[in-house]
Amino acid sequence: MSDSLITKKAIATGIKELTKKKSFDKITVSDITEICGLNRQTFYYHFQDKYELVNWIYYNEAISLVINDLAYENSAEKIYMMLSKMKSEDYFYVNTLKASVKNEFEAYLFKVISELFCDVIEKIAANSKMEENEIRFIAEFYSYGIVGLIISWAQNGMKESPEYITTQLRNLAYGTEKFATARYQEKYLNKQKQD
Repeated sequence: MSDSLITKKAIATGIKELTKKKSFDKITVSDITEICGLNRQTFYYHFQDKYELVNWIYYNEAISLVINDLAYENSAEKIYMMLSKMKSEDYFYVNTLKASVKNEFEAYLFKVISELFCDVIEKIAANSKMEENEIRFIAEFYSYGIVGLIISWAQNGMKESPEYITTQLRNLAYGTEKFATARYQEKYLNKQKQD
């Protein structure tokens, strides 16, 4: 592991410790450097501000669990891994996702899930002539729902288990995405018969 990565992880550990005691909005760069035993120059060498630090943690510790080798067949498992990671450090995720930084987490997760749904819908609808904008519409609809539920779960204190949330998301996504795609396909088949 490089020295830079070691330092970033130490800074990440520092802010996580601080989120156990303080609201994210009240944490300063000075607080972070003090708990890590670093100077401000070292912090700013690695991160522009505390928001970039939190986004780095979101991406490297949670989102990366979803995106590495993601496929439709393992998507529930990947989401479970991410939710379990979040739950294991709930103090950090609950605290920061209640603050203004939640938008970056939402954006990362939305992009990943939306692309996954697009791939799945394209496979399901391979024999129809669904247009790209219709595929994207269905994918975004379900992605907003899933991401919204995950954010809501975190902001409300992660009371349900990661297993429960994953099962609910899987059941919702698997059942309704196929229904929505089938409805679009039926529309096209009916239109073709009329033409």
